[in-house]
Amino acid sequence: MLYMKLYIDQISEGYVILITGLLIVFGALLLLTAFFKFGLPVLLYIYKIITKGRDKKIKDISPNVNEQFTGEIAAAISTAIHLYLKEQHDEENAVLTIKQARKLYSPWSSKIYGTHNRLR
Repeated sequence: MLYMKLYIDQISEGYVILITGLLIVFGALLLLTAFFKFGLPVLLYIYKIITKGRDKKIKDISPNVNEQFTGEIAAAISTAIHLYLKEQHDEENAVLTIKQARKLYSPWSSKIYGTHNRLR
């Protein structure tokens, strides 16, 4: 009788763990769905208000242009970055040389003494 009661308690604990796990997983999925459906558009709208103002449209906003920054300067900077990144990688010889190590005989590691029964 005691064994049956313990067995029923284990089954009921399994169902409790199953239902709790399912509720956690599907609850998290519902919260993520609600966030992406309702929360994200609100955050994007707030970001739009902060960055360009309420009355402005995207076409009305002009980027700040530096007249002194020319294509030659951009080319010099990109060339310097390219040379710097290329210099970080060392060019090494791709030839591998493998030298066989000389193994010294040791009776401690010899398996021949373990295969023969010398006791008679």
